Amino acid sequence: MSVFRMSPALATALATMVLILTANFPVQASDWQRVVTGKTETIEIDKARISRGDKGTTGWSRILLGREVNDPAGVYNAIHAQNLYDCDARRFTTLRRVYFNGDTVVREESVSRQRANAVQVGSIDERLLNEACRARTINEVAGVAEAAGRAAQDAQNPERPTAMHADMRTLDEAGRVRLVPVADAAIKTVEPPAAAPATAAPTPSGEKPRHIVLPAIDKAAADQAAASLGQKSAASAAPTSPGTKSEASPTAKAFPRAAASPAETAEDRRLRELQYATSGPRKPARKKPAVAHGAAIPAVHMPAHWAYEGEGAPANWGKLNRDYAICATGRRQSPIDIRDGIKLGLETIRFEYAPTRFRIVDNGHTLQVSVGEGLAMQVMGKRYELIQFHFHRPSEERVNGKVYDMVVHLVHKNDEGQLAVIGVLLEKGGEHPLIQTLWNNMPLERDMEMSPAEPIDLMQLLPENRAYWTYMGSLTTPPCTEGVLWMVMKQPLAVSAEQVAIFSRLYRNNARPVQPSNGRLIKESR
Repeated sequence: MSVFRMSPALATALATMVLILTANFPVQASDWQRVVTGKTETIEIDKARISRGDKGTTGWSRILLGREVNDPAGVYNAIHAQNLYDCDARRFTTLRRVYFNGDTVVREESVSRQRANAVQVGSIDERLLNEACRARTINEVAGVAEAAGRAAQDAQNPERPTAMHADMRTLDEAGRVRLVPVADAAIKTVEPPAAAPATAAPTPSGEKPRHIVLPAIDKAAADQAAASLGQKSAASAAPTSPGTKSEASPTAKAFPRAAASPAETAEDRRLRELQYATSGPRKPARKKPAVAHGAAIPAVHMPAHWAYEGEGAPANWGKLNRDYAICATGRRQSPIDIRDGIKLGLETIRFEYAPTRFRIVDNGHTLQVSVGEGLAMQVMGKRYELIQFHFHRPSEERVNGKVYDMVVHLVHKNDEGQLAVIGVLLEKGGEHPLIQTLWNNMPLERDMEMSPAEPIDLMQLLPENRAYWTYMGSLTTPPCTEGVLWMVMKQPLAVSAEQVAIFSRLYRNNARPVQPSNGRLIKESR
């Protein structure tokens, strides 16, 4: 066996070269798996680029549009998105998007407003999260088994040096390859193993050949450890005097006390070897009750997702999730019936709106529109940047008890994280050109995002008379966060009856009922 050791200078040069190469050539997706197939669109997830980090599980998905979309950077027909999944909290955050025309990158962008989105039950996002988190679990189990196998080989061959991994690259959170630091810079050449694997245990007579060859286990040592574990567990079961620390080892604390069992069978031995080869002793699996053929399988009860009717209706929002408790207990909730306002000389809101590209999505609760950066408004000495706007039918706010046909909420946020919402009431009249542009680009399915080339001018969403009511309230959807500055325009805008009917086809009623004002101060422009 020959061993070549690299000088530190040469090792540094090699590492630098690999970093330069891998930084400029991202790993290409190699295992796209179809998740949803529509009439023209297909959504897939790349099983080869699912990795777990300190912040969560990162994965790439893509939507194949089945058509070409014009973009200032070119024409694209597919959108790739890098998402960060919180498997335990059932949330995801979009980090980056890349627009493709075939295999050619048209445009790449990082998501500037990264925020965690709750995954809705039955949505496409839920399917993607399930695939990403399931792949993570499988990969972790496989990695544990592989590590155990290598450890068993090292235990049987202590004189044999372990080979350094040939591929020292791994994916970072941006989906690119980075160099993994190696403690020992020596590159060792290992002789190829013999034809028969060193870990293959002889098959006892009378047993069927195994399809999976497990690492050889020192059964005597394992049995001795198990016996020692049982003795310590029995000792720990005895009562101790107050203030006396338990002498149980960390291993004994990690696993339950072993109960007396019958003589070990061949099947028991196989399971025990499998357990030691992967992640150690485990609790015995409980047998699932048999279900008679044709019998109904009881449904698993899942917490209801918030909605506007049924089990997840507004009256139940505070009970659905502990994060939504303020929906039921808050004292400054929105919307309200606006009345008895104090007329004052309120300052004029300064809007920094301009024509912009937009994205529109049916998120399961409303039609929501995202816009480009730099659109903002200034009031009370603070500047709030526009995040998104969306629609409700009928209007959530009432004015002296009057309900309007619809309302649009323009949600803003300042550098301190404070929220401010501009409400514009909509009533039936003539057709609104900007809203018609949005409706023309309405997505065909929920959670499908449309990014048309046609821009919109948000100044068209503001009435000529900028007088307004203002008060402190909350978000009108879970988690119903309070401390939101509300400004509702006094002059409504006109929308056609047909435009209201189109929205009604999607959402007949997506308005939260009015909440108690609890004596809060309401100011209005003279």
